[in-house]
Amino acid sequence: MYISIDWIKDFVELPDMEPNKLAERFTMATCEVEDVLTTGELLDRVRIVEITEIEDHPDSDHLHLVKFTDGKEEKQVVCGAPNVEVGKKVPFAPLGTTFPGGFTLVPKKIRGVMSEGMLCSETELEIGTDDSGLKIFETGAPLGQSVGEYVGQKKDILLDIDNKSITHRPDLWGHYGMAREFAAVFGNPLKNPFDSAWEEKIRSWMSDEKAPVSITVDPDSANLGFTGLSMDNITIKPSPQWMQDRLNACGMRPINNIVDISNYVMLELGIPNHIFDRDTIRGGQIIVRRAGEDKEFTTLDEVKRDLLPSDTMVCDAEGPSGIAGIMGGLDSAVADTTSRIFLEAANWRDAEVRRTATRLGLRTDALQRYEKSLDSQLLERTLLRLAELVKESCPEAVIKGQVVKANMPAYTPLVIDVKASRICQVLGKAIDTPEIVRILEALDYSVALEGDQMSVTVPSYRSTKDIECDADIIEEIGRVIGYDNITPAAPLNEVNAVRLSEAKVMSRKILDFMVNRAGALEVMTYPMVGDKLLDQAFWPVKNETLILANAMSPESDRMRPSLIPSLLQAAALNQKTYSSFRFFELGRSFQEDEKDFCHERYQLGVVYFDKKKSPFLEAANGMEELMNSLNIPFRMVPGTNDKNTLYPEGWEGLHPYESMDVQIMGRSRGYIGTVHPLVCRNFKIKGQLVMAVLDISDFQNQRMKDKTKYQPLDRFPSSIFDCTVVADAHTPVEDVVAVLKKGMKMKELDWVKVVDVFTMSETQKSVTLRSSFKDAEKTLSGEFIRQAEDKVIAVLEKGGFPLKV
Repeated sequence: MYISIDWIKDFVELPDMEPNKLAERFTMATCEVEDVLTTGELLDRVRIVEITEIEDHPDSDHLHLVKFTDGKEEKQVVCGAPNVEVGKKVPFAPLGTTFPGGFTLVPKKIRGVMSEGMLCSETELEIGTDDSGLKIFETGAPLGQSVGEYVGQKKDILLDIDNKSITHRPDLWGHYGMAREFAAVFGNPLKNPFDSAWEEKIRSWMSDEKAPVSITVDPDSANLGFTGLSMDNITIKPSPQWMQDRLNACGMRPINNIVDISNYVMLELGIPNHIFDRDTIRGGQIIVRRAGEDKEFTTLDEVKRDLLPSDTMVCDAEGPSGIAGIMGGLDSAVADTTSRIFLEAANWRDAEVRRTATRLGLRTDALQRYEKSLDSQLLERTLLRLAELVKESCPEAVIKGQVVKANMPAYTPLVIDVKASRICQVLGKAIDTPEIVRILEALDYSVALEGDQMSVTVPSYRSTKDIECDADIIEEIGRVIGYDNITPAAPLNEVNAVRLSEAKVMSRKILDFMVNRAGALEVMTYPMVGDKLLDQAFWPVKNETLILANAMSPESDRMRPSLIPSLLQAAALNQKTYSSFRFFELGRSFQEDEKDFCHERYQLGVVYFDKKKSPFLEAANGMEELMNSLNIPFRMVPGTNDKNTLYPEGWEGLHPYESMDVQIMGRSRGYIGTVHPLVCRNFKIKGQLVMAVLDISDFQNQRMKDKTKYQPLDRFPSSIFDCTVVADAHTPVEDVVAVLKKGMKMKELDWVKVVDVFTMSETQKSVTLRSSFKDAEKTLSGEFIRQAEDKVIAVLEKGGFPLKV
């Protein structure tokens, strides 16, 4: 957005400083200035010259060699304009002149003849629209005078404002709002030409007769206030040059006095408006309502737009006249024959007009402002300013009736209490209270001061979106005094150690154990899965009520009911590269719930894989050691449990033999088992896959009693004895270990572990046990060790597990 400094000076005096310095100061205080431009430089370089001689170009049938004088010296250029004529006064751009678009004149031969510049048309100088030939000046135009001086164009400085830096500031989308910022930043008073005396003057032009146009607003529409005013005796003509210059400087093309006034007021006050040809308002009614039905509508740019029933439209008694907050209709536009007009200033819900414009692919200057949350309290001032400029352009114009209003919202001022000492404390800079008050009042706040306490009344146009609490008031002071004027300092905050929650302590213990002792790597899978993965894992629970409304893809359209399908997918990928691996995940699964919608469960999932042998015992031993390290009372029971909620009943992934139910505090909260070959085949997994899942949700917040016992290191060596016995194929290994522990009754027996299990036939298997013997007081003798080994064999044979020979 371009801001004209010449326009700003209508409202505030600015210090005499370089434009770039001005822009830098404004950037630090208010919004980012991307570039500084100067208008009028082109016309200052272009001079008025008189053609003295014309010759045909020796190497062209349409080019001419034109000689001319500026009253001091004579030059020659190559020119192809059809209206070149001796004695005519035309504009001449010398070498080095830069035109809009970045084109700069340099010495150049045209068909072998050197040209010392260029004679220009109106369009090339941007002072008209005639591009048929050279611009011809009146015979009395002084030779050598700059075109800028001759046409009376003022030089202006333009600030190119980054729109993104004022998205939160609806009051800065007009020159008057920007002028208020300049006044506060540089400490100069703001001129207010729109005071009560001005308003009274405009109202004195109104009559008591009934307004020719009535306004009806549907409460269901997107409208936030609508005002209107009718005027007669309008003459359509070009707008004054000063207005055209300002519109051109800000990037808007002048059209006629009425259209230009509408655009001028929007750029000045920041409130969009629309001027109707009143003869096109059928039935003398303006009705704001929803479109009601799908239909086509032709906008001012002569494009047909497809509307939805929910779109808010500005209509007359017979049909739509404009799309609310975006663009008017072609049929309601001001024409050359217009003599009666209806001035409209309205406000609309920001989000709704933005959605409509996005769907239609139509962005306008009006929409840019409406989507920033404008203030409905400023509508009437906008309307009166329109009437004033129309009256200036058409002195014979008369206002018919009074201002017509509809749907104007009630307004309650926002008052924020803040202490001056608090402002200084937060900013880290000592600021006098009178200076704080001066800055706030310069920004149009009202301040009631009582000692250190300030009650700040926020202006209505700042409370629509921008200012909400005392932090915003502090920011206002900080930016105006300049953050670059505040000495940087590190905050003096006390840093205290934070005690971890019991859940976090348990999670860290699990992570440490799995990585350091179990030798597993941590993985993180997505908590969202698709129906295809659940089918692949034969998982019957689909979480149909937990499907996302805006899923990125079908592969991740719902919250997962279990970690198991995700871990199977990860195992399938890793087994392509590694012959054996271990990994784990601490993550969440999500269970449907009719009452509470969803329950989250925090779970540990562990995967053991080996292409050659079953890692079932490794997984069981690992989980047992994990439970012991966490001091969790547990029990591991061979087989599956129908009450276990970690897998659905009848899941095809359960192995008939290699499975264990982990019970904690009397309830099934874990599962260890080999994945059934049918499921592995579905994932193209070739090898032995064991999975362990532990649900820690119900006890992760409980502090477990530390049962660790410390004792000195053994002074004497222990003795290890391995033996392999034969057992029935269906006998749990736990039973073999229990027989040995119960029958030994020997204090020197330290521990018993299962080393290996081998299936010998359909009816038998071999179990290798490892026993450790030690005595804390002495070294065991060879005779004792032989007796202990014999007793191990005897106890196992007595229990029905003979030694394998």
